[in-house]
Amino acid sequence: MPEHPEQPATAQHCYDYVVVGGGTAGSVIASRLTEDPDVTVAVIEGGPSDIDRDDVLTLRRWLGLLGGDLDYGYTTTEQPRGNSHILHSRAKVLGGCSSHNTLISFKPLPGDWDEWAAAGAEGWDHKAMDPYFAKLRNNIVAVDEKDRNAIARDFVEAARAATGVPRVEGFNKAPFKDGVGFFDLAYHPENNKRSSASVAYLHPHMEAGDRPNLTLLLETWAYKLEFDADSGDGVRARGVHVRTKDGEETLVSARREVVVCAGAVDTPRLLLHSGVGPRADLEKLGIPVVHDLPGVGENLLDHPESVIVWETDGPIPDNSAMDSDAGLFIQRDPEAAGPDLMFHFYQIPFTDNPERLGYVRPEHGVSMTPNIPKPRSRGRLYLTSANPEDKPALDFRYFTDEDDYDGRTLVDGIRIAREIAKTQPLAGWLKREVCPGPDVTGDEELGEYARKVAHTVYHPAGTCRMGARNDELAVVDPELRVRGLKSIRIADASVFPTMPAVNPMIGVLMVGEKCAELLGGDA
Repeated sequence: MPEHPEQPATAQHCYDYVVVGGGTAGSVIASRLTEDPDVTVAVIEGGPSDIDRDDVLTLRRWLGLLGGDLDYGYTTTEQPRGNSHILHSRAKVLGGCSSHNTLISFKPLPGDWDEWAAAGAEGWDHKAMDPYFAKLRNNIVAVDEKDRNAIARDFVEAARAATGVPRVEGFNKAPFKDGVGFFDLAYHPENNKRSSASVAYLHPHMEAGDRPNLTLLLETWAYKLEFDADSGDGVRARGVHVRTKDGEETLVSARREVVVCAGAVDTPRLLLHSGVGPRADLEKLGIPVVHDLPGVGENLLDHPESVIVWETDGPIPDNSAMDSDAGLFIQRDPEAAGPDLMFHFYQIPFTDNPERLGYVRPEHGVSMTPNIPKPRSRGRLYLTSANPEDKPALDFRYFTDEDDYDGRTLVDGIRIAREIAKTQPLAGWLKREVCPGPDVTGDEELGEYARKVAHTVYHPAGTCRMGARNDELAVVDPELRVRGLKSIRIADASVFPTMPAVNPMIGVLMVGEKCAELLGGDA
């Protein structure tokens, strides 16, 4: 398959827009901006192309990407109340995490967007945002009938019977507060190929070669933003310093704007190394301060989850879209705006973390992973060194919220999972509970287990949060402009003021669509 021609980044290269990160939002923005043939865009992506990479493009192979050569592999700092051994996978490939994840596709719920607007993100309420879902180019469909594994079907029926929530066929058809069913996925069921951001937004032009105004600088790492303080109207972003795969360092310049779409880890990391962030932290590391912006790296969010595993009586049927095709939402608090407990159902025994505690992975098994749609704990990302090569510290501060809402949510989840496991037709498949095990029953024991084996759903967000123009801790304003700087915006999960109750990929795509519209309108 022919690729869009890539060009080496040279000092002479100057474009109207420089997009840092060819991931979920960056792919959208680059594609939309270059619909205008007079607009030139360079995309700087640290990883290789995903074209002709079956290991990437085949959805069901997603687990094999975690911890591999296409994973930046961030770790967390010591978590006194959580699991300190989580690998926070971030994708190093065109398409970003939409080339790496399970492509579970939920339009954010109305309450998710309205929460943003209430936090100062004017113009981001659900009525304003809903139209962007219809603009998405991804092939978003329910898990195909041929991929609906028999045990997953029986989980759906058992969960409906045990909890009383309705069965949902098409979670994106209408807002919901609870329900159980098969997910919508961004994939092509006929061949199990991804409909990632890169596949949907970039591949058509890479194949056809019909966008000479789009330049992809792959395997090119952005390590520092370039600012001009002598522009006469404030500090203005001029471009980004990059290192190519051959080790050449150069500046890629932007005539109009730099758009940072590097994700909730690498976007604040890039800002901090460029002198944009909390003054005291930067001065302590000897990084010259370009702009004191105390919110950079704060408000680190995630969807923590725990796991309960059962051994099955024998092998599980092999058909599946990606081995976690169905899920459950419950609204325990009638005052909540939406669901406050979620489960993914894995048709595999997911025992990576329990094995550290001595549990043994069964040959055949399934898992339920209760997670917290609206976690109350907030973490922080910060630098430990002035060297851009050194990874930042991620302190998620899991389960540190004042009233232990997060921890109690997981205990409730394990108890509900056990009720589902007792219920037919799922009960007929299950031989025994492997972990935490039927003898672990008290709230304190369950809470300790749930936290020690807690994992991530790979949803870091919030580290450059959006807020009102006069919000001193906001990093971007409602137009996604970095507060106090010129010609630079951020568009990725880092701008989330709060965590959506659902898997956030569609929300990131919609942020990309809105950012492209904002850029086009301003131009």
